Amino acid sequence: MGSAIWPTRVTTKQVWPWPLQLVEPVDDEDVVIRPEPQRRPGETTWLLSRDRPGTMVAKMRLTPERAVGPEHQRVHPGHEWFTVLSGTAVVYLADRRILVQEGQAAEFSTMVPHSFGAHDGPVEILTI
Repeated sequence: MGSAIWPTRVTTKQVWPWPLQLVEPVDDEDVVIRPEPQRRPGETTWLLSRDRPGTMVAKMRLTPERAVGPEHQRVHPGHEWFTVLSGTAVVYLADRRILVQEGQAAEFSTMVPHSFGAHDGPVEILTI
């Protein structure tokens, strides 16, 4: 049984105005991200997340013009994860050379010397 304060049934007359009162969007800038391409030789990047410490989501299109290989390896604090959307990526991880095919993902510590790029044509990746 309901009490005088809390009824047992809620009617649409009681609920209907709530969503309209709680959300009054002016535009969609707080929700929709419209990435602008950032270009460097052999690399185009679209940032797909807002600027927050420790988190970045991006789509990258890499071509064979991007410098990659043991001589271009670097280290930095963090962790790398990406999935290949199309094409094939090559990852140089210390003394290893690893191919990552479309539909596969790669994950590694960035404290290990590394570089990655396109293998035999353009590659598109989604990285977090």
